[in-house]
Amino acid sequence: MRAGEMRNTSLPPMGTGGGGWGHRLGNALKTTVLLAGLTALLLVVGERLGGPQGLVVAGFFVVVMNFVSYWFSDRIALAMHGAQPLEYAEAPWLHAMVERLAARAGMPKPAIYLLPTRTPNAFATGRNPEHAAVAVTAGLMDILDQRELEGVLAHELAHVKNRDTLIGTVAATLAGVISYAAQMLFFFGGSLLSRDDDEDGLAHTLGNLGVLLVAPIAATLLQLAVSRSREYGADATGAQLSGDPDALADALLKLERGAELMPYDRAPATSHLFIVNPLSGGAIMGLFSTHPPIPERVRRLREMSALTPRSPRAWRSVWA
Repeated sequence: MRAGEMRNTSLPPMGTGGGGWGHRLGNALKTTVLLAGLTALLLVVGERLGGPQGLVVAGFFVVVMNFVSYWFSDRIALAMHGAQPLEYAEAPWLHAMVERLAARAGMPKPAIYLLPTRTPNAFATGRNPEHAAVAVTAGLMDILDQRELEGVLAHELAHVKNRDTLIGTVAATLAGVISYAAQMLFFFGGSLLSRDDDEDGLAHTLGNLGVLLVAPIAATLLQLAVSRSREYGADATGAQLSGDPDALADALLKLERGAELMPYDRAPATSHLFIVNPLSGGAIMGLFSTHPPIPERVRRLREMSALTPRSPRAWRSVWA
């Protein structure tokens, strides 16, 4: 793809699309709840695995995990996908595009990373706009034209602007911990705990099996709780940022098709971070998708584009 001059688009003032202080306060509260949930989960698992001593060990682990989740969850998410920094010399046109969009959003330019996969997709991460990164796949730049790529990047910067990235990466970390803790509890819980009789041991084994079965569902519900509404908000803010809702709509259709043809199942706990769900699934799996339906997202963007004049008041009605 060759770099070109960006369109001189007349844009309304930023602020449409769910990125206000109420949205940001809600994200802060959700992040606090997630960290509290992580604390409770690890303490319960520690007590079941090792009694009072296990509780003490879990308490120490909780402090470490909460620290890591807040300060390093973005780096963990990038490392899970083998993302590498994309230097300016490698794609100056892409850096220029991100820089212009960031300036339009009134935020620092985030770091840019490249994921080594042909599946077209992208995600944003970071605890705040000052420590943010946007990751794009190699396949993304192959199939999108400049308008569509700008729409996708604007969507990802909208996540950063709306303060969605911290809760998204913390949720990814927590989802992974839930699954790992459930496996630890099932495979080692019975051997580490002493039982008075076989019947009691059987009851605990069945209980641990139940935890193992429920944990993936809990992890998915956790991702659902923080993902679907924020995607609509990022679509709205991103379309306003680029001034071209149709470009983002066109990109979403291409990315959905790309995910169907080339599912990307590396680090499923982070699937909710991507602009479209990288996992492939049928109608039943669609009920548990971490993303709202692409047709509905496209419909709202088309309606947003059709409104005349393109004012914040008119655009807001699409996403109400």
